[in-house]
Amino acid sequence: MLKKFRITGIVQGVGFRPFVYRLAKENNLNGYVYNDSEGVVSLVKGEKESVEEFKKNLISKAPSMAVISEIIEQEINEAEREKEYNSFLIMPSPQGGERQVFISPDIATCQECVEELKNPNDRRYRYPFINCTNCGPRYSIIENIPYDRPNTTMGKFKMCPRCQSEYENPSDRRFHAQPDACSECGPHYFLKDNSGTEIKGNPVEKAKEFLKAGAIVAIKGIGGYHLACNANDENAVNILRKRKHREAKPLAVMTGSLLKARELCEINADEEKLLTSSTAPVVLLKKRKEILAPSVAPNNPYLGIMLPYAPVHYLLLDENDVLVMTSGNISQEPIAYKDDEAFSKLKNIADYFLGHNREIAYRVDDSVVRVIDGKQLILRRSRGMAPAPIELKNSRISVLSAGAELKNTFCLNKNNVAFVSEHIGDLANLPIYDSYKKILAHYEDIFSIHPKAIACDLHPSYFASSYARQLAKEKDIPLIEVQHHHAHITSVMAEKHIDEKVIGVAFDGTGYGTDGAVWGGEFLAADLENFSRKAHFTYLPLPGGDKAAKEPWRQAVFVLDKIFGRDAKDKIEKIPNADKNWKLLLQAAKAGINAPLTSSAGRIFDTASAILGICGRNSYEGQAAVMLELMACSVEAYYKGNVLPYEIKDNEEISIINILPLMKFLAEENISATKEKTAELAMDFHVTMADIILKTVNKISGETGIKTIVLSGGVFQNRLLLTKTLELLNDKYKVLIPEKLPINDGGLSLGQTAVALKRLESSLCV
Repeated sequence: MLKKFRITGIVQGVGFRPFVYRLAKENNLNGYVYNDSEGVVSLVKGEKESVEEFKKNLISKAPSMAVISEIIEQEINEAEREKEYNSFLIMPSPQGGERQVFISPDIATCQECVEELKNPNDRRYRYPFINCTNCGPRYSIIENIPYDRPNTTMGKFKMCPRCQSEYENPSDRRFHAQPDACSECGPHYFLKDNSGTEIKGNPVEKAKEFLKAGAIVAIKGIGGYHLACNANDENAVNILRKRKHREAKPLAVMTGSLLKARELCEINADEEKLLTSSTAPVVLLKKRKEILAPSVAPNNPYLGIMLPYAPVHYLLLDENDVLVMTSGNISQEPIAYKDDEAFSKLKNIADYFLGHNREIAYRVDDSVVRVIDGKQLILRRSRGMAPAPIELKNSRISVLSAGAELKNTFCLNKNNVAFVSEHIGDLANLPIYDSYKKILAHYEDIFSIHPKAIACDLHPSYFASSYARQLAKEKDIPLIEVQHHHAHITSVMAEKHIDEKVIGVAFDGTGYGTDGAVWGGEFLAADLENFSRKAHFTYLPLPGGDKAAKEPWRQAVFVLDKIFGRDAKDKIEKIPNADKNWKLLLQAAKAGINAPLTSSAGRIFDTASAILGICGRNSYEGQAAVMLELMACSVEAYYKGNVLPYEIKDNEEISIINILPLMKFLAEENISATKEKTAELAMDFHVTMADIILKTVNKISGETGIKTIVLSGGVFQNRLLLTKTLELLNDKYKVLIPEKLPINDGGLSLGQTAVALKRLESSLCV
């Protein structure tokens, strides 16, 4: 029997050709296998039973990192039928053809490579670039496809005879491992101080010594540079914070072992699975005890931990070591990934630079996740996750979706799959905007996607939306504008393959509304094409405009004045870091000067935090809301909270949720409160917000009959709010949250794609 198969999906860079080779040999089959621009092609000749067993095992025994989309039997031409097949070969990749291949994300070092790395008798002992077909860099080194060594940044390193022998040996784990190398023929590390002087000796060992002595070292890894220091050294951590201008935001750490991570934090089975996965993300975990430097994650019951995922990490950390590992960038810029760029931008932060001569083709920051209700909740999707495809239904037209302004990702789709980019960042910063355009061009090229339509946010001045409008005009293709919160909901619907009406609860900081106001606390009845706004929070002004997001005292002052009038002064004076000229701000806001209206749930959390005296100014995005949650968590073990006053008023077809009674209660009760009482009020606030969601959803469901609820938006990164909301809704409704994409704006681009596809489909059917 002679059969020819095309296998599509993530089948390059995951050891698929060697797997097919071994499978064919096991079944006594002859023929060939090769990569091409669409995936993998294999022709096999042998007994019928053996061919059928081969096909079955292509799926059942595929490499762990492979994701097979389809196995298609192809026609065999006359020349192929007449040819003699006396062996099974891995053939060279043909050039040309339309690219339809998927690309593997970068894969954490496998256990077999770790064992070799630590084995003094192994020829790759302590070689910091050890890898095999089961692990190592993928997306970050790929410059072109098919995934062959010349098309990666490993192309300039010619294999030595021993590596070449492994590469060509079907029984070897490195059979056709494209980044294969050793100390004789592969890349190497170097160490320099911040004046550019190279340090003599073993660079990794020297860097390890400097870290233990309290130095800050910029370390080049898989997708860019980290800034690292000893997490037990309070002085080193404070110096890093001061130099990086990162005053309060928690820092992620890397532990030398799972055992050490367990000493620091409580880790359940789901969290352990994430920590030890090939993705190797930063996982937010509940602290067990405070044994690290206090400044690592000050006044925070959670710690972001990751385990070593690159060989160099295993060399830098002993099992009981803990290093701060934060992104190697300066504030508001993307992670540095080129050596010259890193030195130029980080030399005033790092004492030393541990770099290497293998180029990174495209930067990828660490992914960040947490576990909620037994499910993965992604906060940042990047290394180890992107650019893995997400399956779509009925994706006949290729669309470019530009994404949001903050936590930007873009999305391109083709042949019923979507490619959502790695985390790019906040596009208001020029270097990030430039990076956005470069990565977008790379995706279009490498996946051979030529968009026939473009989708973007409604906002008139988002950089991503402006760029999308410009491209649509240049290319003369349709532009579909999608409301921000509708996209939040449809992103989850697309991920879950839902094409029915849902009640969408979209809570975030800001999103341009169809009425020109700043939305952010929205209850929608939505399908993939359209939505109707069923409820929202009372509109309140944002005194000072965008400044109100950074300075929560501004809206808090307005709210307290609105509630208490002349009696507000003593309560306003309890707001931390409020400006002394707050009366002038009030006058301007009341006159409508630079005070746009908002229904934002994010600003409600900020205002509550300020009124309770917890945080009046943010030193990082969302700090006031984070500190409010952490204050509530401090009494979570013994205090479950009460529902405080609020009102839901019907206004024609839209319900308006009035939170002023809630704010009044918080302000009155907190006048002479102890820290414990303030924490209990913070818990009450979270319980009340969850109750608002339940009551509003009940009302909308009663009116519409809809029983499927979607929760999305950055406010739901709040563990306390999300868990309490799920507890209230799960018994009555089918509740969906995203698991493959971030719940914040990082998932928005897929939602834009889903809406665009549905609207284009409807227009074609007319």
